Amino acid sequence: MNLLFLIIIFTALGGVLSVIAASVFLLLSDKTRSKILPHGVSFATGALLAVAFWGLIPHAFEEVGHEQIQTISGSIMLGLLLFFILEKLLIWRHCHSGTCEVHGETEDHGHSHGAHKSAGTMIIIGDGIHNFVDGVLIAAAFLTDVQLGIVTSLAVAAHEIPQEVGDFAILLHSGYSKGKALFYNVLASLTTVVGGVLAYYSLDGLQESLPYFLAIAASSFIYIAVADLIPTLHKKTDIKSSLQQIALILAGVSLIILLHGVAHDIHF
Repeated sequence: MNLLFLIIIFTALGGVLSVIAASVFLLLSDKTRSKILPHGVSFATGALLAVAFWGLIPHAFEEVGHEQIQTISGSIMLGLLLFFILEKLLIWRHCHSGTCEVHGETEDHGHSHGAHKSAGTMIIIGDGIHNFVDGVLIAAAFLTDVQLGIVTSLAVAAHEIPQEVGDFAILLHSGYSKGKALFYNVLASLTTVVGGVLAYYSLDGLQESLPYFLAIAASSFIYIAVADLIPTLHKKTDIKSSLQQIALILAGVSLIILLHGVAHDIHF
């Protein structure tokens, strides 16, 4: 199957699924949504970490010689610092929980506290840039190995779903109607496809650079999981919630490992 076609399908798939899932979540009551969302965050945490450590990093090391291993490791560290700086500059705070300190947003009371149009605009811009980068990373994974591209795109979708739910909530509380919030989220999700296509044509002739893109992809997933998702999970410390979180994280890890093995047996 044509590699460009696969990149387009899987970059579009993640964005479409995340927006659909977020739309369904918005039809639920605030109480129901607040109960379901943390489970998705736990699952996404496991999926992101599994793709980073089980897929992306090993493939990056396989693509280079022994003398370049330190360079790849350094790229992962540099990527973590880069995403920290980007989050600072663009206020990339996804607001997976009910309270968003950066945007001054609180869902618990059902209305906005200090939210305004600029917060919504920042979310749209930040989401578009983030999705574009995701498209580049998915394309880099596909150009390295098809099954790696598949599990990478699924991991992206897994973390995009809880993010999109948070983004929808911010847009609604910033004064956007449900229709406009949906439109702008769909528009932002299309940048994933744009990033994937552009990366296909620009990276295809730069095979030597692919291991470094994989390293940056891994650092992106690790950063999102460790800096954004896990702190949210730590807000619940009771035994029942903790055991549920551990179980769902392990489920996310197990699914990615399983899919990685299944995809390896599929011939395209």
